Amino acid sequence: MTMTLPGELQTSTRILMGPGPSDVHPRVLKAMATPLVGHLDPQFLVVMDDIKEMLRQIFRTRNELTFAVSAPGSAGMECCLVNLLEPGDEALILIHGVFGNRMADIAERCGATVHRVEAPWGEPIEPARVGEALAGLRPKLVAVVHAETSTGVLQPLEEIGPLAHEAGALFVVDTVTSLGGTDVRVDDWGIDAVYSGSQKCLSAPPGLSPVSFSARAVEVMERRRSKVQSWFLDLSMVRKYWEGAQRVYHHTAPVSACFALREALRLVLEEGLEARFERHRKNHELLRSGLEELGFEFVVAPGYRLPMLNAVRLPPGLEDAPARKRLLEEYDIEVGAGLGAFAGKVWRVGLMGSSSTPNHVNMLLSALRGMIG
Repeated sequence: MTMTLPGELQTSTRILMGPGPSDVHPRVLKAMATPLVGHLDPQFLVVMDDIKEMLRQIFRTRNELTFAVSAPGSAGMECCLVNLLEPGDEALILIHGVFGNRMADIAERCGATVHRVEAPWGEPIEPARVGEALAGLRPKLVAVVHAETSTGVLQPLEEIGPLAHEAGALFVVDTVTSLGGTDVRVDDWGIDAVYSGSQKCLSAPPGLSPVSFSARAVEVMERRRSKVQSWFLDLSMVRKYWEGAQRVYHHTAPVSACFALREALRLVLEEGLEARFERHRKNHELLRSGLEELGFEFVVAPGYRLPMLNAVRLPPGLEDAPARKRLLEEYDIEVGAGLGAFAGKVWRVGLMGSSSTPNHVNMLLSALRGMIG
């Protein structure tokens, strides 16, 4: 049999303005190229500790159990739910897009009875509706997406956490798209379990999912009656790898990805959280002004728009797939298509982390002006 060897890998230099991944800073790429060490090497254990401490600062939490799951954000979602839910539990899932539905799917796979509060795509969940739903329930947890990537909605959280706790439930939040781009206050908002992704506003390569668990959540995990359905995500074992003086091998961590995440977190904290949030807000406003001049319409009302993920309806005469293909092939600019009910009608334009700059905005607007004429 004759073997054909593929050529050396060559990719175009894309301008990443979709729903993720975002552009990666050269310092992060350099960190990825750091020579490998073993996943239990004392030097790597220091890297793990650095990641934990910096994540606590960015999540704004004192939670001891804070680390990065060795898999993308969807695994962070699953990690939170499979460790907290057991067969026969009840869960209230607040759904205003694709990823709320995904949480409900995972909760059902855990054997939980799922109750739903749903809002139309492009709108947030009203806290009053959560209170009404909880009036007749005693769920083990209430879960919601903070930044719904499929719709561009920023969900207010401050009122929902207390409602969940009053009902005796844990409060679980998806911050995959929000962490590092807008304020996330785990302790102040009473969040008991939270997960994110490395590739969005943190601007590291995809493949790691930061998570954090409150003492209340840890207590619930320690009182489980059954084994966690996922061996890989079972925190009764994983936490022994990330915590303590004597680390216990659980799996081979993605060492280079952790090097990259460590540097990305350093960049976040060097910039400062408030300055970073303001940068995302300003670039969102610059993009909003330019897109509206070209006939794009924002899906979400002003008070609930994500600054890092802009969901916009296309102007008449601009066809979804052909226009995105042209942006990619002629300008090397990637934007995201709509999902579900928004497919073919909406673009999702990302301004995340290192992709949130005036240059990114102006490059996209210039390309669109040339296409629309």
